[in-house]
Amino acid sequence: MMGINELCDIVRETSFSIHKYHRTGHLEKIYENALIHRLRKLGLKEEQQHPLTVYDEDRTVLGEYFTDLFIENCLIVELKACKHTTDEHVSQLLGYLTPARIHDGLLINFGAPKLYVKKFVMG
Repeated sequence: MMGINELCDIVRETSFSIHKYHRTGHLEKIYENALIHRLRKLGLKEEQQHPLTVYDEDRTVLGEYFTDLFIENCLIVELKACKHTTDEHVSQLLGYLTPARIHDGLLINFGAPKLYVKKFVMG
């Protein structure tokens, strides 16, 4: 079983390879499918559009989110295909980590000329 840092490195390297080949200009779904395809070829366990239920303090269900990718049951990956990431994109990823009780997440933007990958860790 690999550690979270090794897993993040694999996702980063795979994302870079996708960005190098496909460049910018595609919809987010194309990058999502490419990343899923390549991670599967590496033998990683992943789920696409993984549902996360959000609860209130009394355990009342408030709704569901769907993460772009949930990898090896320990890493949430949020993908973007835009010119610049924003605070709202960061908030979206952090909002996924909390209800899922997952500590690690990656925000990846394929839409800029330079690939953007940032790791977030919940304390």
